[in-house]
Amino acid sequence: MNPLTVIRLPFTRQAGWKSLQQRKPSIPVLAWGLVLPMSLLPPVLLYYAGTHYGDGFVMGFADREWRFITTILFLAELLTFFVMGWLIHAVVNGTRELSIDYHDAYLLAALAPLPLWSSAIVLLIPSLLLNTLAVLVALGISCSLVYHGLQALCERSDNDVNTMSAAYTIMAAGVLAWGLLMAIVWAY
Repeated sequence: MNPLTVIRLPFTRQAGWKSLQQRKPSIPVLAWGLVLPMSLLPPVLLYYAGTHYGDGFVMGFADREWRFITTILFLAELLTFFVMGWLIHAVVNGTRELSIDYHDAYLLAALAPLPLWSSAIVLLIPSLLLNTLAVLVALGISCSLVYHGLQALCERSDNDVNTMSAAYTIMAAGVLAWGLLMAIVWAY
């Protein structure tokens, strides 16, 4: 799949989703080949930011146990992938109008956090405002990925109320999970 198609995934239900669905990468391949390496990015860059910028980034940032925090964050990200895959399957199949198999649910669970994981690259710049903006934009793109992914994987049309309802439920759970991950970082 070419990079332009990947960039278009969050913005349309037509570009690339069927190709991804037909490739049918197994859940272990998704976990080992995509989720594991990409979920390493935020903890590694957060460790870098915490140990190199210290209080210049945020007051009290230097005194934290970054090895512990980033390890817990990494393990929580991996757990979140498996929980979100199950949740997507349960929410979508909980309605009579929609249906998704486990493979497609975990495909969506692997793709949805990609913008959030990628936004961690901005941690290389010691600006709290820039990092906050990057995360908020990434969160919006992730939500869009969920919505358009559900449209494509469940073969629904634009403005389908059932897809919107399922997407909002999944987005709410995803934002809650993301919030819990951020709480882990700030709590310790």
